[in-house]
Amino acid sequence: MSSASRQQSTALLTALQQQISTIIKGKPAQIRDCVACLIAGGHLLIEDLPGVGKTTLAHALSISMGLKFSRLQFTADLMPSDLLGVSIYEREKAAFEFHPGPVFAQVLLADEINRAGPKSQSALLEAMEEQQVSVDGVSHPLPQPFFVIATQNPSEQLGTYPLPESQLDRFLMCISLGYPDRAAERELLSGQDSREAMRVLQPVMSPAAVLQAQADVREIHASAALLDYLQALLAATRSGQWFAEGLSPRAGLGVLRAARARALLDGRDFVAPEDVQAILPQTIAHRLVPKAGAGRGAREQVRAMIEAIALP
Repeated sequence: MSSASRQQSTALLTALQQQISTIIKGKPAQIRDCVACLIAGGHLLIEDLPGVGKTTLAHALSISMGLKFSRLQFTADLMPSDLLGVSIYEREKAAFEFHPGPVFAQVLLADEINRAGPKSQSALLEAMEEQQVSVDGVSHPLPQPFFVIATQNPSEQLGTYPLPESQLDRFLMCISLGYPDRAAERELLSGQDSREAMRVLQPVMSPAAVLQAQADVREIHASAALLDYLQALLAATRSGQWFAEGLSPRAGLGVLRAARARALLDGRDFVAPEDVQAILPQTIAHRLVPKAGAGRGAREQVRAMIEAIALP
């Protein structure tokens, strides 16, 4: 990776975050996490109440990155073919022809994913992991880059189906937007309607620039001491002291990718321990169940674990 390429990617990603901040007010940390997740080649889960801007954030990201966007509302009667597509017999050609579904986009917004049944939720697994879908025994590659941004409502709301562990593990990050603070909400109330602002939004990146940023992320250096620290954190999740079950090797690789992405956003060519600490709760809490009797949620337990593990 050349220094010029890294600097160009960092400059574009900074402009990207600034533009999205004009739509999603008062949430710079969450926007930063979203961008880091996507340039790390991961998929994003946003869990929050309806109406706080989850769908708007996903749409603003896709427009600003210059990517083809597709939105699918997940409902209880959604079928896998509604997502993936279907082969239909064409009489003129005397053959079956595949008609792609909404998953054939560069950014797929799976809106309220936990309102669909397990069968439809699982239909996303191959697409998220393999970047392809198989219909009637034929594999169809997805456009590149390919991101899934899924939103889900809190599980205590009516009509929701919990995401299985195998599905949760495919999401690199899980974040929550929360309510805006008073100043951001006043700006939102007195300013331009977000739907109007979205209509005039212009791309600040291209698909090629996004792919280049992903390539730059892969070249960010992680020292032996940094890897030792990451392994210490992974071992702590498996010790039985903090969580019922520990992280998988795939989760560890995901943490490293996310930390590299955060370093690139800061314009550095190396990962610092602070990068790992900053992205760890968003990257691993949704994969973990606190030990019985912990009295804390998964995110609070992750933060307590970070404080207990010595820095390299």
